[in-house]
Amino acid sequence: MIVKSLVSWMAGLGRDANTTVLASMSSLVLGPHLMDYWKEAGHLVEGLQQDGFPWHLLSYLLLTVAIIYVYRLAFSPLDRVRDITEVGWGYLGGDGNTPLAERIREVQRLRKTGNLPPVYPNGWFAVVESRQVAVAQVVPVQVFGETLAVFRGEDGEAHVTDAYCPHIGANLAVGGVVKGDCLECPFHGWLFRGSDGACVHIPYSSKVPKTAKVKRWESREVNGFIFVWHDAEDRPPMWEVPEVVEVTDGTWSYRGRTVHQVLAHIQEIPENGADLAHLGHLHVPSIFKGSDLRDIFAHNQVLDLAKHSWHGEWQVRSAPDSHTADLTVTHAFTVFGGKFKLFTMTVRAEQVGPGLVHLHFNTALGSGVLVQTVTPLEPLRQKVVHHFYSSRSFIAPYAKFVLFSEARHFERDVMVWNNKQFMSQPLLVSEDRLILRFRRWYNQFYSDNSPKFTFRKDNYEW
Repeated sequence: MIVKSLVSWMAGLGRDANTTVLASMSSLVLGPHLMDYWKEAGHLVEGLQQDGFPWHLLSYLLLTVAIIYVYRLAFSPLDRVRDITEVGWGYLGGDGNTPLAERIREVQRLRKTGNLPPVYPNGWFAVVESRQVAVAQVVPVQVFGETLAVFRGEDGEAHVTDAYCPHIGANLAVGGVVKGDCLECPFHGWLFRGSDGACVHIPYSSKVPKTAKVKRWESREVNGFIFVWHDAEDRPPMWEVPEVVEVTDGTWSYRGRTVHQVLAHIQEIPENGADLAHLGHLHVPSIFKGSDLRDIFAHNQVLDLAKHSWHGEWQVRSAPDSHTADLTVTHAFTVFGGKFKLFTMTVRAEQVGPGLVHLHFNTALGSGVLVQTVTPLEPLRQKVVHHFYSSRSFIAPYAKFVLFSEARHFERDVMVWNNKQFMSQPLLVSEDRLILRFRRWYNQFYSDNSPKFTFRKDNYEW
């Protein structure tokens, strides 16, 4: 009926366009010829009506498209990937002569970095998402100043090696071919075994030198990510990446992911967990006010009716799990000055080493986990990926809303991190004591040979 009414309306426009308000306004705004276009469109539709065009089929088609759109909007996994220029730079304003990326580089070049800790701590770091490496595929990855080759053998097992062939330096991840559990160099065909990095075949030589091998990185594939162990002293792994059983066995459903890049020292990001005071300020305004700091603190009579409240506790585990810290937070979304709670949830965050967090959600609708990985791409540039999984009762639309909300809150932090200076000796009050406890705990992930930030590039290339 709606489609039919629309058709009749358009036909009427064609018969009497001179008296139609829309056509007259169109003529005034966009020129006299637009009125003729409306006439022609009306005549075309009227002709289709007379020819018996099956408009009811068009109605069904439009209804089907609408249903598919709504279903995908509500139930398909969220995929929120933000470029480094898309979050937190609105305050730079518009400048048609200078690209935004160039203005961001200038801000970073002039920013005071402070007395930074070592830039690459020791621990497990996610280098790629599992879904991004198919069987018999190799992908290049650049992390902590290294270029790696991540490939999946024909048996499905993932391997990580240095990317550059020790022969003449070709990049094994660019044009290399996976053969069995080995990776073949695209330049001369040298074949390197993924399990130990040893060269097992040189096609034009009868002998393989014993020294012919590429560095193999200790790796684990857990919870949808491929992790590598990074240690400045070349020590073996000192703990394992914990598995979320419900993710591994498929009990919980994948609800989506968010991907961000942060221009800050890696320690700034997990330090937020111990900085409980910032929750009570930066993250109180409703997520509907967005993530731009200029907007969230601006008065809005309607949006200010809703607020978030937070109560948390941070503590360190004892040995042998001293590499793990726990944050327990009770979060409520309230309206009318906190008089009414629309929902509450308990979040238990496990910070496992310097680059992994499991945030366990418990709500009235069910449970879920947000897997957060933080990986240093270069000294002051971190890649942060979140994967969200939830139980079936934690229905997809609600799960997507939770993940979207988390992204909005995280992007507020990004705007702060991208523009702040690291304070090695911050001015703290007694209520900030957990920040010092965090820093003492996090210091265990640095060692004598951990690289320090001793230079600054004139240009930030990303």
